[in-house]
Amino acid sequence: MYRFLLTRQWVLVTLLVLAMIPTMVELGFWQLHRHEHKVEQNALITRNLKADPVPVDRLTSPGHTVPRSDYWRAVTATGTFDTEHEVVVRRRTSRDERIGVLVLTPLNLKGGGTVLVNRGWVEAAASQQTFPKVPAPPRGEVTVKGRLKADETTSASGIKDLAGLPDRQVMLINSAQQAHLLGRPVLGGYLELTDPEPTGGSPETIAAPDDSSIGPHMAYAVQWWLFAAGVPVGWVILVRREKRDREQAAQDAEAAPEPEPATA
Repeated sequence: MYRFLLTRQWVLVTLLVLAMIPTMVELGFWQLHRHEHKVEQNALITRNLKADPVPVDRLTSPGHTVPRSDYWRAVTATGTFDTEHEVVVRRRTSRDERIGVLVLTPLNLKGGGTVLVNRGWVEAAASQQTFPKVPAPPRGEVTVKGRLKADETTSASGIKDLAGLPDRQVMLINSAQQAHLLGRPVLGGYLELTDPEPTGGSPETIAAPDDSSIGPHMAYAVQWWLFAAGVPVGWVILVRREKRDREQAAQDAEAAPEPEPATA
């Protein structure tokens, strides 16, 4: 009755079904893990943004790699901005997705040491070879507040670190690179400025990370698992339909009148 399942066509269909089920189940778990990672990250962002600010040199030091547990941690720093060694980070977007640059200014800390401060976004110059117009930071000693971020790398960000850029232009925010250019130690990671607000709103400060959206990953996980459950059901329906069609064809063949013998 089901001998047709041994035909080449049905063997291939069955093998395809058997391969699709675990693949879809695995894709569902992949989306579930992405959902769990997003929930965990949101909790980390919320916790670190609400934490009492601490001096930046308590969480990092020259050559230090900022761990994920300290991402977005509220920190403070007191010192003097070094505008002579200010650089811009190319090909970055504003809050409304305009392409421009980020302003990266070293802050020489009171008591010694240097930390990089991402002061925010400004429009790029008309020519990529020209240093853009950048509003000056506060003069003299200042206390700033911001979010601690890890050094950017090509592997983590996907941004290619281009060589031969114009003077004072970079592709990545990286404390080791800037320490080499400055010729002095720089605290690992950098500070994303939140306070004081720049005069006139420029540079445009970086928006706080989103800690509310969990994305569609859980819905995608459920969809993949429903697909995995639906595949064998579909296979059974096709098999039963094939069986019914074959039985109907056999009945039609039996009911067909025998051809009359040919007359001489």
